[in-house]
Amino acid sequence: MRTVTETDAQPSATLLVAPQWIGDAVMAQPLAALLAERGHSVVALGLPAVAPVLRAMPGVAEVIEVALAHGRLDLGTRLRVAARLRGARLRSAYVLGNNVKSRLIPWLARIPERVGYRGEAAGLLLTRALAEPPPRSDMRARYSALAGEPSPPQPRLKVTEAAIDSALRRFALRAGAIALCPGAEYGDAKRWPLEHFAAFARLAQADGAEVMVLGAPRDAAAGEAIASAAPGVRNLCGRTDMEQAIALLASARGVLSNDSGLMHVAAALGRPTVGLYGSTDPRHTPPARHRSATIWLQLDCSPCFARECPLGTLACLRGIAPQQAWDTLRELIAQR
Repeated sequence: MRTVTETDAQPSATLLVAPQWIGDAVMAQPLAALLAERGHSVVALGLPAVAPVLRAMPGVAEVIEVALAHGRLDLGTRLRVAARLRGARLRSAYVLGNNVKSRLIPWLARIPERVGYRGEAAGLLLTRALAEPPPRSDMRARYSALAGEPSPPQPRLKVTEAAIDSALRRFALRAGAIALCPGAEYGDAKRWPLEHFAAFARLAQADGAEVMVLGAPRDAAAGEAIASAAPGVRNLCGRTDMEQAIALLASARGVLSNDSGLMHVAAALGRPTVGLYGSTDPRHTPPARHRSATIWLQLDCSPCFARECPLGTLACLRGIAPQQAWDTLRELIAQR
């Protein structure tokens, strides 16, 4: 965990308590950029899994990693982090989570202004608690509205050329591969069938593209299934850390992904990105629109926001043909 000291933080230093999910963290980047433009030195606090994304954010000056177990209070850890922050002259904190636990560190650190949505316990431990926006509204606007900006710019991430070159050398890849991201944290109802991913990979290979699969260790079996059905595909699921995955996405010629954190990362990096939506709604969590597109069939049963298909058919995703996805990505790649 990196400690912020009084010499690190400026008089206008602001703590940004990041969401716990990678995609949500990406959608918080416009808020960080907005605060930086207003003269704040933004110190972002996040879980280790999210910290690499925070470090790639324009507008974030410092990143604090804090390992907190999901669903646990971890009061001792929160007390230690808060004690170290008390000397940092932090003037304000923006809390992007809706639960009381996410507000504990800013409160324990005695940060004078603590801003967030009412959420749990009617905004307990906040000094300024905003009313909740409409359900399923754009997450980017939800976050930036905390600073009074309802119409934020698109999220952006940046990676150095040195980081990209290092990742490519580490995995013996060339820049310009097509990246597939078959994982999705929430459940199977967000996952395009693996046979569709494999068919898409074969279409890309037939067009002369190198194809890699990126994901977490839990996605390794999915990556292996795709690679087995499309020989020549590089399965890197579980072999990269998050910094390397971000760098490899930055090197990609195009990205095809489920609605997942890696989709948001790729789109915020400005790579041609196609996001596949079934049980979720691209109006709520859209990818950054630099060079991205979404495919959503909008069946009568979707969005259901369920972990598993309630009908047992997964028709909302099975109905998206690999050829349609490949044609959509090729059109994005061709754009200048």
